[in-house]
Amino acid sequence: MSEKSRSDKKGFKRRDFLKIAGIAGVAAAGTGVILPREKIFASSKRGKKGHLSNEVKPGELDDYYGFWSGGHSGEIRIVGLPSMRTLKRIPVFNMDVASGWGITNESRKLLRGKYTGDTHHVHGSYKNGTYDGRYLFVNDKLNNRVARIRLDYMEVDAIVDIPNVQGAHGLFPQRYPKTEWVVQNSEFQIPVPNDQTNAAAFDRPKQYYGLHTIIDAERMSIVCQIMVDENMDLAATDYKGKYSMTTSYNTEKGVTISEMLASDYDYMLIFHWGRIREALRKGKYKWISGVKVIDGRKGHSDIVLRIPVPKNPHGVNISPDGKYAICSGKVSPTCTVVDLDLVDRAFEGKIKPEDCIVAQPEIGLGPLHTTFDGRGNAYTSVFIDSTNVKWNIQKAIEAEKKGPEEKKKKEYIIDVLDIHYQVGHIMASMAETKEADGKWLVSLNKFSKDRFLNTGPLKPDNDQLVDISGEKLRLVHDGPQYLEPHDCIIVRRDIVEPRVKDRYEMFEHPLAVVKSGVERKGRNVTIRMTSNAPVYGLQEARVKKGDRVTLIVTNHDEISDLSHGVAISNYNINFVIAPFQTKSVTFTADKPGVFWVYCTNFCHALHLEMRMRIIVEP
Repeated sequence: MSEKSRSDKKGFKRRDFLKIAGIAGVAAAGTGVILPREKIFASSKRGKKGHLSNEVKPGELDDYYGFWSGGHSGEIRIVGLPSMRTLKRIPVFNMDVASGWGITNESRKLLRGKYTGDTHHVHGSYKNGTYDGRYLFVNDKLNNRVARIRLDYMEVDAIVDIPNVQGAHGLFPQRYPKTEWVVQNSEFQIPVPNDQTNAAAFDRPKQYYGLHTIIDAERMSIVCQIMVDENMDLAATDYKGKYSMTTSYNTEKGVTISEMLASDYDYMLIFHWGRIREALRKGKYKWISGVKVIDGRKGHSDIVLRIPVPKNPHGVNISPDGKYAICSGKVSPTCTVVDLDLVDRAFEGKIKPEDCIVAQPEIGLGPLHTTFDGRGNAYTSVFIDSTNVKWNIQKAIEAEKKGPEEKKKKEYIIDVLDIHYQVGHIMASMAETKEADGKWLVSLNKFSKDRFLNTGPLKPDNDQLVDISGEKLRLVHDGPQYLEPHDCIIVRRDIVEPRVKDRYEMFEHPLAVVKSGVERKGRNVTIRMTSNAPVYGLQEARVKKGDRVTLIVTNHDEISDLSHGVAISNYNINFVIAPFQTKSVTFTADKPGVFWVYCTNFCHALHLEMRMRIIVEP
């Protein structure tokens, strides 16, 4: 029975129930190893009626790497497309006992005591408008941080804390000529600074502000912040290296949901990078919490252009040809199409900001995000309707020129796909680059009602794979996801795979162990140990109760799959080391006795015998 024909006992269609609930909610509230084998690309295969095949047989490889933010899990997930197989989970802002992230000294140094996070927007580094395969960047909305992931190791190598903000949300890297800057928005307006020196502003919401933070992508340090009246939501950058932009809502400066919904219009903000650089050069900033803060409030500078858009807009996305920015209305059924070629004239005062708008097509109830196929078509996620809508940008612009009667025909809408259910982000293959290829689309849905076996009260999300290579959208796969994947990008395999290393550079870590041994300096004891399956380089180490012990382990196995675990019984220590990798951990030997150190990763026929003793003497 089709979904449309299903209904509950009272006769309501399930989709109608979800729509009603949604409306009610709005009203209320570099060098690497290339695999030697040649593999068939799944999306190069065509099935019946010319459809793309999402089958990836055993031994075949996916065509794309998908990088998923993990939401309040605090992680990044790597998903192969079109198989939708989860390949790896990268711990970022969370503790991960499987790998030892948050346990080892190396990871604890980066996390600095914060072991929870909320990853929302993951984006890759760019060169000339397309991914260069070097880095991923992702925000932590909870603790106001940005992390950088090296794509050769698929691991975090830097985290920067962002002062003066809360709700560090929308993030986007510079696309042209290469990623030198990364921009990060604060969604929650707060006093600036938000400390006892500014206590008078705590109860004065009109003195709360948002900050658009610019981060040096290589140094992972803050260049400056631009203070604005608005809070800011999603972020984007253009394809010319001239502008960053964001949607904003709550221009009312409200602190309750009714206050935040009072105005029919909010703003798309565009930041002029040339004028930001000039302000920095001329010293037109204040130091606040150790950061250069430029005043971008209304009437205080010419750095920010404010384009009025309806209402409480959410996503902002740039078409692959670089011509248009599309803002989604969230509480308006429309998308707003901004012609970026007109933005220069608006900054120069030759036209009004609103003159940059060339179309406002009606898409559906609750449009959130837009992605692209590189053929002039846009795909917008519609939350309340639970649909993906395919529409043509140029036809929407032409309808706008012809007037209201032409717009009512909605001939710019090409197809509407029901999804299951309550879609958030949406992403097509390579769509955030100038090389959008229009093959696959992923719809990241918040509800999975009826799609999977019941696993208890806490249900998975549902990621759905859609074939967009033809005129019609074709749903081909459902995939449950653990809470709460928020956004993703889809990157061609040939961009990433040549950079990914099979093993670590052993001496990249300054403490790499070549010779095992124990060294004591007062009450500080260092245990250096190699590992080769099925033997640790030491069979025994003796320390005294109260010693501060640092254990450093280097894996000397060369086989790329041969990882070892290092777990210390009753000391709450457990981590994994990949071939040629080094990790360390420091702990106080506070319990006398014999404590076995053992390998947790099955590595050899004698894996169970792979262990050594730490004897803690009274």
